[in-house]
Amino acid sequence: MDLKNQCLKYLRQALDDPSATFRDGQWEAIRDIVSKQKTLLLVRRTGWGKSMVYFLATRLLRDRGAGPTLLISPLLSLMRNQIEAAARIGINAETINSSNQDEWDRVERDTRHGDVDVLLISPERLANDQFRARVLNRVADRVGLFVVDEAHCISDWGHDFRPDYQRITRILQAMPGNVPVLGTTATANDRVVQDVVEQIGPGVEVSRGPLARASLRLQNVKMRSPTDRMAWLAKHVPDIPGSGIVYTLTVRDARRVAEWLQSQGIEAYPYSGRHDNQERAKLEQALLDNDVKALVATVALGMGFDKPDLGFVIHYQRPGSVVHYYQQVGRAGRDGNTAYGILLHGSEDDDIIDYFIRSSFPAEAHVDEVLTALEESENGLKVRDIEKRINLRKGDIRQVLKLLSVQDRSPVVKEGSRWVRTPVQYEPNREKVEAIKQIRREEQREMQRYMQHDGCLMAFLQNALDDPHAGPCGICASCTGGPLLLETVPESVAIEAAQFLRRSEVSIEPRKKWPYTDSLDAYGWENSGPYGTMEHHLRMEEGRALSIWGDAGWGQLVKQGKYRDGHFDDRLVEAAQDMIQGRWKPDPAPQWVTCVPSNGRPKLVPDYARRLANALNLPFVPCVQKVKNNESQKDMENTEQQTQNLNGVFDVTPSLVRNAPVLLVDDTVDSKWTMTVVTALLREAGAGPVYPFALAQTTPTST
Repeated sequence: MDLKNQCLKYLRQALDDPSATFRDGQWEAIRDIVSKQKTLLLVRRTGWGKSMVYFLATRLLRDRGAGPTLLISPLLSLMRNQIEAAARIGINAETINSSNQDEWDRVERDTRHGDVDVLLISPERLANDQFRARVLNRVADRVGLFVVDEAHCISDWGHDFRPDYQRITRILQAMPGNVPVLGTTATANDRVVQDVVEQIGPGVEVSRGPLARASLRLQNVKMRSPTDRMAWLAKHVPDIPGSGIVYTLTVRDARRVAEWLQSQGIEAYPYSGRHDNQERAKLEQALLDNDVKALVATVALGMGFDKPDLGFVIHYQRPGSVVHYYQQVGRAGRDGNTAYGILLHGSEDDDIIDYFIRSSFPAEAHVDEVLTALEESENGLKVRDIEKRINLRKGDIRQVLKLLSVQDRSPVVKEGSRWVRTPVQYEPNREKVEAIKQIRREEQREMQRYMQHDGCLMAFLQNALDDPHAGPCGICASCTGGPLLLETVPESVAIEAAQFLRRSEVSIEPRKKWPYTDSLDAYGWENSGPYGTMEHHLRMEEGRALSIWGDAGWGQLVKQGKYRDGHFDDRLVEAAQDMIQGRWKPDPAPQWVTCVPSNGRPKLVPDYARRLANALNLPFVPCVQKVKNNESQKDMENTEQQTQNLNGVFDVTPSLVRNAPVLLVDDTVDSKWTMTVVTALLREAGAGPVYPFALAQTTPTST
């Protein structure tokens, strides 16, 4: 049997379809890898079958006695169905990632012994010295195929640039010259393609196909208010055939929209990077099996998720770029049946996307602070030690260390759990960073133009991605001359959505651990070791925040009251009373009310707390005092700084404290350390269970 027929046999076996045929360009790519050891970059639409190319090529290469395929991918947790297909043609694919640590030794041993056909690893794994020594260095000269999945991540200009991908170019340079290399992506314009080609190395051939999706019907729906968008979802999602995905920009919105759809009798669940691997797998399987109508997801459900019969992808908010949008909406209709891609629009979109752009690279000042802290330490610092020295979030510190560690000559190195400063001088590339941010802003403007576009929507996406095959699709809302789905919503449903938003309080979960250090030593509390468990009798109970700061429920009224009016509206008293007595119902119920004082606005919170106490028919007891001025807690970026900033700041008058459950009131809650400290003081002074209540939660929740 010749090579092509053998490959076709494997294809049908993998897909469990005796009539399956190669898609345009698939066989040619496999042939060039297996027979000609070429270096290829495949730029093909989502659902084209890029993973099938490297699995089939692996099978043919292994038949010829080649070594294992090394597959670098950021999508290990989302490749379950592809691995199952590979198994049907006898491919033993193994992975080393954070979710299977108990299998690492076995996988490493099997790889070294030649029993693994495809080893899937994340780009972050390349930074692990132990992995490089125990696995990579031992199989480097035997690798049969080197694959870089989602290759656009290599490019600084790509929308999903990941610093760890920079290590791949160095790995490629160390590989034998006769090893075929394959890069795959569905989302790369000419600029990104050229950059990826340059970084992979000489001799790269680009295989590019049309990006249009013949079954995907696109429509833009201009509804700016969250209530209208939520009402639109409730009205139309049940009527769209099949199951699908509703994308949001933030974790917070994923949760809230899912809860709203559930309240309307729609089987929908939130999905984000906050879920652990087991939860995510369960949710993905439920969608694959059509056991749910929709997952309301952040970009965490993106590259690599493959459900051919996905009936719709709806964007609750506008993504930051055409590339992001094409990648996400392209999940729908891969089986060739009609599917819908609907883009809604929100007034908050630009603010959220601007935040993502600003935070895409660490600020130069942050880099300087981290380097200075390391320079001042003789033996290096753990991340938590850096937190204690500088006022940066842990995520920002890790971002800085990641950026520095992937440099060709790195100014920092990790030794065990500590980061150490090297003699290498760091020179920031300010021009490049600013150029990339400008590209992100232009991508944002391009998406704004897409929302206003009155021509073919699919052709707009193709042109934005430099697809030479762009042309009218004939099936989008613009091509058909009218909406695919009605843009109006019943007023009654919009009113219900507005009421839902005003009932969308947020849980305040109690802290159960002390900070790493003695940053609260002024109060005399005993730590039971680094980040030790907090004594149970000092903990607060689970509490509630009435709203999200500035949101369309009560959050905007809270913001106006604090910064414009200097007084919280009576409607916020009524809303809190209704929530506390009607939905929260803490048990045992509070018997008195106190509040967190502020020297900056000394009357604002006590006045509100007193009115709330009257509405609840409870006494208001101002027993908490602020005895020392401090910086604004909202400006403190990590646990060490937040707790140091509260050390010795509050005191409680024991004679005023009542030995009964108490409602502790503040205007906003962020890190929860202020509530935690005041609760512990109240409990020490004899108070009963402490229930924290805030008018708004201010912690931003992203992806």
